[in-house]
This record gives sequence, structure tokens and C-alpha cells, in this order.
Amino acid sequence: MGVDIGIIGGSGLYEMAELTEREEQVVTTPFGDPSGPYVIGTLRGKRVAFLARHGAGHKILPSELNFRANIFGFKLLGVERLFSASAVGSLKEEYRPLDILIPDQFFDRTKGRVSTFFGRGLVAHIAFAHPLCPALSAIAADAAETVGATVHRGGTYVNMEGPQFSTLAESKLYRSWGMDVIGMTNLQEAKLAREAEICYATLALVTDYDCWHPDHDSVTVDLIIANLMQNAATAQKTIAAAIGNVSAARTCACKDALATAIITRPELVPAQTKQELAPIIGKYMK
Repeated sequence: MGVDIGIIGGSGLYEMAELTEREEQVVTTPFGDPSGPYVIGTLRGKRVAFLARHGAGHKILPSELNFRANIFGFKLLGVERLFSASAVGSLKEEYRPLDILIPDQFFDRTKGRVSTFFGRGLVAHIAFAHPLCPALSAIAADAAETVGATVHRGGTYVNMEGPQFSTLAESKLYRSWGMDVIGMTNLQEAKLAREAEICYATLALVTDYDCWHPDHDSVTVDLIIANLMQNAATAQKTIAAAIGNVSAARTCACKDALATAIITRPELVPAQTKQELAPIIGKYMK
């Protein structure tokens, strides 16, 4: 049985308890090493691959993540759908700690992160107006409701650089723009997943109110860690339920994202670039 579904675990979510028949698989990519070995196993009757985003022991900063290697590794394993769990701060009163938001938009506040597989003689421009897979996001939201989580459907995830949290001025500005939650990792994953024609959905797990909130000073590290652990347990249940509801066939546009995106004439693309990107571009360019 091939691996069709991937899971990226963020802060607090370092494994999937329900995963059985486990084996670790080290994957090498043209872009270097992923965050760690992929844990392959069976979950709700489906073969899945799990990757701890920040590595064993949470030792990789958001800005240090090799996003290309992580996503390319999933592609090499055969993954077509990717659930990402991520701890976020809330920018609105109604998104309370322990709630889950399933965003449908991103706003980029990062600085110079590499977030494309292309270049090196090959140019492609994917459509990214709707950066998250609507079909997979709906499955994630439905699953979160079935396990009893408070779920918010849709919203904008501000992807900041970090590792520092926002200044008060920044937090107030994001709120004035109508942004919903803030995190440090998911935008690059979404861009690369779309280039790789992988469906991608984010479970944004609220751990705290960002520094704008009047009660922010009463939030302790211990409380945030406790929320992380509780969120991780909810995320595991949600992802397991979602995987059980994933159907075999994809009907969304994610599966054909590169069909009209590649600009460079095939005969001008360097042979090495073609070879390295074959798992992604092979069906369009020999």
C-alpha cells in the first residue's frame, strides 16, 4: 500500500499515538535533508507519513527549516494530501486558547525564505490566490467538530519570521488589518505543496492571545505549554478522524497546479534540473 497522506506535526505534536505498523524512513532530496526521518505507519486503515517539523527534541528554528526538503520528501513518498498542525497566537477575542482555526488565506511577513522548487533554468508561476486546499480543509474542519473541538472555518494566518514574537505595535497593526491568527511556519509549506501538486490544509491550534490582549501579561509559559499539550491531543484526534474521511480520488485543482504554470521551453531546461525535479514535473516535461 502506497503512502497517500502526510502529516506535519508542529510545536507540541511530535508523534501520532494511533499510528501502527511503524517504520522510520530516511529520505534524501536534491534540496538537502528534511527535518528528520519520516515515520511511516497505518492510521485508520490508510498508510501515512508523519514528520516532526522542528525535528526530534524541537531543535530547528522556523527560519532554519528546510521547507523544500520536507515537502519534496513527502512527494517522493507518494503523498498527495498533507495535513499540517501548527501552534498559533490569536489576533481576535473570539479565537480562544484551545480553539482550532482552519485558515483559507495567508499573509506573508517573512524575509527571504526560499519557498519554490523552481529556478536553475526552469521558471514556473503557480496560481496561489487560494493557498489552501478547500476540499482537504473542509475534511479537517468537519473532523475537528466531530472530536468536540471549537472550530472556526476560514481566516487569515499571518506568517511572521520569528523566532521572536510580535511587538505590540505589530500585533495591533495585524488586528487593524483584520488578520486572524499568527504563526511562523505554514506559508512556505503551502507554496511548496502547491508546486508539488499536493493538497495542503492547516490546523491552526490556538495556544494564547498575541501580545495585544489586555490579559497577555497574565499568560505564563507553563500555561502555554499546558495548552500546547492539550492542543496536541486534540490535533491527533482530529487528524485521525480526518484521515478516516479522506476519499480515494482528488477532484480539486491542486492535483493539476502545474498544468499551466511552467513557462520555460522544455528544450531549454538544464538536464540536471529536469532530473532533480522529475517527481514534480515529470508528467509535463520529459
